[in-house]
Amino acid sequence: MAVRESCKIENANQNRNRIVSKKSQAASKAWGGVFEEAADPRMEKFTESISFDSRLYLQDIRGSQAHASMLEKVGILTSEEKTAICDGLESILKDIEAGNFEYSIKLEDIHMHVEKALIERIGDTGRKLHTGRSRNDQVSTDFRLWVRDAIDILDGLLRNLQKAFIDRCDADFDCIMPAFTHTQRAQPVLAPHYWLCYVEKYARDRERLADCRKRVNTLSLGAAALAGTSIPIDRFETARLLDFERVAANSLDVSSDRDFALEFTFCLALIAEHLSTWAEEWILWSTCEFNFIKLPQKFCTGSSIMPQKVNPDLLELIRGKTARVIGDLQTLMVLVKGLILAYNRDLQEDKEPVFDAFDTVSASLDLAADMVRDAQLNRYAINERLEKGYLDATTFMEFLIKRGIPQRTAHGMVGRLVRSAMNRGIALADLPLSEFQAECPELDGSVYEILGTRKAIEAFQSYGSTAAVQVRAQIDAWKKRMEETSEESKKDQT
Repeated sequence: MAVRESCKIENANQNRNRIVSKKSQAASKAWGGVFEEAADPRMEKFTESISFDSRLYLQDIRGSQAHASMLEKVGILTSEEKTAICDGLESILKDIEAGNFEYSIKLEDIHMHVEKALIERIGDTGRKLHTGRSRNDQVSTDFRLWVRDAIDILDGLLRNLQKAFIDRCDADFDCIMPAFTHTQRAQPVLAPHYWLCYVEKYARDRERLADCRKRVNTLSLGAAALAGTSIPIDRFETARLLDFERVAANSLDVSSDRDFALEFTFCLALIAEHLSTWAEEWILWSTCEFNFIKLPQKFCTGSSIMPQKVNPDLLELIRGKTARVIGDLQTLMVLVKGLILAYNRDLQEDKEPVFDAFDTVSASLDLAADMVRDAQLNRYAINERLEKGYLDATTFMEFLIKRGIPQRTAHGMVGRLVRSAMNRGIALADLPLSEFQAECPELDGSVYEILGTRKAIEAFQSYGSTAAVQVRAQIDAWKKRMEETSEESKKDQT
């Protein structure tokens, strides 16, 4: 009997020790006070985000330093405590950047890693840092700071790509190229008119990013979990320290808001679309069938079986990676569509698609600029077929319109003349005068002075057209804009 009772007591003690051990493991979490059971190890692995949100370390530390400074200003921290916290955070930053910082899925995310390291370095004073905030508003602030920085990086990359196109314009000014509709030759344009087309697209991309930045630049910190805090914090001071333009006016809204991430990723998707259009055209242009452009071999690869191949892999991957950026945007759109207010753990999944979209687009922009600078137009091949496709037909029609012939009538006349020339495999300028006069008796030998691709270019007049004077004005205007933005950038840096 005594032995049996002894075994019961021993088993009870073992069970009690297991419970205490599990409680201890649960209590080690920042949120573990209410828990009696430790997390399943599989749960820890499934829910961790440190594997990707570690890249928010700089924003997390800067946000925490600003938060500590604000807490000192309102009297919650002493000057000594604030200094200890900020210095401790700075030492953590140095260790992370030196590669001397260890990560563990048990600490879940970058916020808990930084906080634990701070407490280990400065003691209980580090436990005061989280006063008046939640990880909900903390991560939103970190993410906004990161997106704000990313926008500034992208603006510089877009500007660099614009400059690469602009820098080509003078050397290529006298090169006339066919422009296409429906992938069929349509009208002639000057090569720099084509280059400036993309400069305009990337200008709109920069404008969208700048506009997006206005909404990104809103402080979340101080919203706490969702309802604010009873601690007398000064959110406007935190905004000032972190250079936010405004403070979010509704804590419930900002704790659940990821509009800024969706809007930013949409901007990235549109940049990727513009890059993809350019890449697709240059892929076609580099083929033997077009032979308009020679791509630098440093951005091409070969074939493991076909010795002659020089494949435009960079352009193909820029085009292909556009699909993943669009997929990143779709991921975010679906992620937030069914969430009730306020914060839900689903929002942990917002960062990877944003990071991926940014990494993809920024790498594409960086490489695209050098591709644009180093590619060479094949002028001989372009000029050899410049008169193919009746590129002068539209300006010839407009010549007739200016002589008083209604547009639809002139359209029919020129269409019949083009058909006649097509049937014989000759250019409009090679038709006999009698055929022109059969359509329009008023025409005389001067009609040949306005035919041909080069004459068509000379005929353009409207603002924004491919007329030489218009293109020159646009080149000069863009050079001036580039110089002005460069000076503004230098002022901002100082």
